[in-house]
Amino acid sequence: MQKPNKKLMDALVANWQTEMEGYYTYETLSERETDPKRRSALHSLATAEKHHADLWATRIRALNGPEPTYNGHPTGQADDLANRVGGPELALRRLEIDESRDIAHYGKQLTGLGDEPSVAILNEVIADEREHYRTLRELISTQSIPDLTPDQARSALEDLLRARRKGNPETASWVGDAIYGINDGLGSIFGIVSGVSGATVGNSHFVLIAGLAGMIASALSMGSGAYLAAKSEREIYEAEFARERETVESNESEAREVLTLSYQIRGLPADDADRFVDHLSKDKEQLVAALARERLNTTEEGLSKPIVSAVSGALSTAVGALIPIIPFFFMQGIPAVIVAAIVSLVAHFAVGAAKSLVTIRSWWASGFEMTAIGAVEGVVTYVIGIGLGRIGGGH
Repeated sequence: MQKPNKKLMDALVANWQTEMEGYYTYETLSERETDPKRRSALHSLATAEKHHADLWATRIRALNGPEPTYNGHPTGQADDLANRVGGPELALRRLEIDESRDIAHYGKQLTGLGDEPSVAILNEVIADEREHYRTLRELISTQSIPDLTPDQARSALEDLLRARRKGNPETASWVGDAIYGINDGLGSIFGIVSGVSGATVGNSHFVLIAGLAGMIASALSMGSGAYLAAKSEREIYEAEFARERETVESNESEAREVLTLSYQIRGLPADDADRFVDHLSKDKEQLVAALARERLNTTEEGLSKPIVSAVSGALSTAVGALIPIIPFFFMQGIPAVIVAAIVSLVAHFAVGAAKSLVTIRSWWASGFEMTAIGAVEGVVTYVIGIGLGRIGGGH
């Protein structure tokens, strides 16, 4: 008996678990629903989810896989949804988002499973999930969604973003600073090492002195620069916030007009913009925050923390700067130069690939671009170093 492909089997079992959780969720919500129309619609969705699970179970058995066992909650996500901010009234909206997320997840599997019968099931499931999405939209349009306080709305947003990042975590703000720091340290010290190596024919004593001094200087410069930049950004925001508060207190009508026009520029009809600003004006702090956000295009939550930026920038620069120097601790001459070049170019590729964490470019394109730039930089500085060494030798 042929052993099933583990990657494929894991994906099929996970799909089965997802559909079974959906079945129990919709079935529980259906049992608790008091409106006959919504109860019938939710029961139909539960039946469809169970059908999807049966399709995956049949394929798992056909591939000689293990009999799948449901390991979720007996009510699926129903209780969890009911206990979140907004309660049962927002449960359907969250399920609508989950359906769109499932469609995207299954869409990615179309080219990754490599199993035609499973792909055929995927196509059927995706078509059904799209219909589920439309059904939930219709149910939501007939449901009264509660008004939330600003704190409740913020909690609901954070809850939604956590679910959105599940399995695809958002890059922390310091990661960008760290990648930039490694890039800066690696590039600048690789240039110094190449230049000094060319001038001294790889004399490890001089290369280490120049490299270590450059590493310390670059790390301190990057750390202090990142700290001052983040601190200045925060101070500018606080100053702008204070100015907007003064504006609201001294001339609220003008402040409201500025905000109304800003929203109209973004495409909101004038009447809607006026109503929205009227609503914001009920809480002066909300009005001030909205004005500051429009002026600076950011929020306090979006500002970098000076200490975090400084530490991540300094340490990452030091790490990047140390890489080209390491071979000269153990070697000297041309062999040390060659090893340093290889290690540095590999590091350039790794750093370039890591940039894909904070950009939308593919890792290999970003990696090769960084490698090419590093190679050009190394060759140029090495040649310049040779020239400087001959000039110095002539004197």
